[in-house]
Amino acid sequence: MASEAKQEQSISQNARIEQDRQLILDARAKGRLPMLGAFVRLSGPGWLQSAITLGGGSLSGSLYLGVLGGFMFMWLQPLAMIAGIIMLSAIAYVTLSTGKRPLGAINEHINPVLGWGWLFASMMANLVWSLPQFALATAALRQNLLPGIFGDQGMIPGFYGQLSVSILVLAVAMTAAMLYTTGGKGMKIFEVVVKGMVGITVICFIGVVVRLTMLGQLPWGSIGRGFIPNLRLLFEPTPDLMALINQVAEDQRVFWVDMIVHQQRSVMISAAATAVGINMTFLFPYSMLRKGWDRDFRGLAIFDLSTGLFFPFLLATSCVVIASASQFHGQVGAGLLGEIDPETDQVIEPAPNLVGSFNRNLEARLAMEIGEEEIEAMRERDELEGTDTLAQRIDALPQADRLMAAVLARRDAFNLSDALSPLVGRRFSHYVFGLGVLGMAMGAATMLMLINGLCFCELLNLPARGWPQRAGSLMVCVGVLGPFFWGDAQMWLAIPTSVFAMTLLPFAYFSFFALMNQKTLLGNDMPTGLRRIWWNTLMAIAAGLAAFASFYSLWSRIQWYGVGLIVIVLALMGAVHIYRKSQEQAAA
Repeated sequence: MASEAKQEQSISQNARIEQDRQLILDARAKGRLPMLGAFVRLSGPGWLQSAITLGGGSLSGSLYLGVLGGFMFMWLQPLAMIAGIIMLSAIAYVTLSTGKRPLGAINEHINPVLGWGWLFASMMANLVWSLPQFALATAALRQNLLPGIFGDQGMIPGFYGQLSVSILVLAVAMTAAMLYTTGGKGMKIFEVVVKGMVGITVICFIGVVVRLTMLGQLPWGSIGRGFIPNLRLLFEPTPDLMALINQVAEDQRVFWVDMIVHQQRSVMISAAATAVGINMTFLFPYSMLRKGWDRDFRGLAIFDLSTGLFFPFLLATSCVVIASASQFHGQVGAGLLGEIDPETDQVIEPAPNLVGSFNRNLEARLAMEIGEEEIEAMRERDELEGTDTLAQRIDALPQADRLMAAVLARRDAFNLSDALSPLVGRRFSHYVFGLGVLGMAMGAATMLMLINGLCFCELLNLPARGWPQRAGSLMVCVGVLGPFFWGDAQMWLAIPTSVFAMTLLPFAYFSFFALMNQKTLLGNDMPTGLRRIWWNTLMAIAAGLAAFASFYSLWSRIQWYGVGLIVIVLALMGAVHIYRKSQEQAAA
């Protein structure tokens, strides 16, 4: 009975694929407008990409871009996404032209080190980055949407409230991911659910910007100019921040300039890296193969990326940058300098996350003056003797330095929600913004489950369906620990994983770059003439940007160890290449 059911499902799927193919061919014969309508009707995998990229990484990156650069960073994330779409389009072209699973193609035609590294880096990214998604979704429910039930003062407070929300979030994500594994109607329902999550996220963030516009809070001229690339931000702070730096003692200004420039570079790389992650390069080809697409669907795949991925990402991230810049750029973190609330005439209580960031900034400023060793010595003496010498030295820093530390305090989504409350109303701010954050986190968590199921099946060399895919998806349930351990896990999980994934991302890009020029793989489908020049030029730019981001990320975090990691990967590739050549010669 089970085999008969599978056979019927396969027949039904083949009939649907042929129906979709005929729809495309008929529409193409009628002209561009009918073809556009067919593409809109059949889109799907691009929306899955949108759900994974609109996660906690994109949210935090967009927020801090607004804090540091104001509206001057509006160009960055769209540019990074365009570069990512170029490579995803190349991946789609190779996959749909050959019908082969990409892992096998890379291992056979390029190098197994790249193929297996691509797989394992994607799986590591899925497992580790599930932690902040679950943490973000849980926080949105507890702080914004259902505080009366699960909040610290709600009906189910503290640990049990956090546990209850975590289980609820996990159950929803698992249910959605399991729909995809059933194939057929389940997969179609899953795509509709994902489109809904992405749509809710985008609409909520657009709603915040529309509300701010109606209140006259947004300078749209400056926002429009912010979409023009400005590479000076790699070397200098924005004019607004420079005006504040000029209030600092002249011999201390270089510290704040260096700190801001370093943070701007880091957040630029981080925001660009979260636009298209290595696990997204794994999802797209396998999701297309799962739908039964082939060379007749290549135009649909590129259209799907442009509409289902680019536009939701552009709208959501731009709205977050706009909201963040309007409230935080060049502004002191609320309560950090002892401000008085004019309504209550009481000192404003700063958010705990702002206090930690503020103190770290001040401690770094003091360390520049007296040295890291003296800071550590003072901290040890304070612990032994029960004194607070270090705190006193920090408190004695000039007010201009304290102002800079307060302006650069790192905010999160819930700080932005609180900052918007006086303008757009507490109910609107907390519920609409909280719903957008929840949609972002839930969509990303669900997609991480889906990708890991595909990765696990490929690891076992099994078709992407049934219990192997479900087992791979369930591995991501480790993310439910995020609300409890993510803060402690960031250093020993997130950093090595992001370094490993960023190291291999350009290798994955260059792998598909090579496959696009592989006659033995593509045969007559390999681009020729001007099309080949056009493809190679665009791919070289995209892969080059990824390589630069990868190297900078490695160097800024682990310096020569990062260079060593790259050398190890290249050495392994060289050794495997030499071994395979020797085997081929021996066989000949």
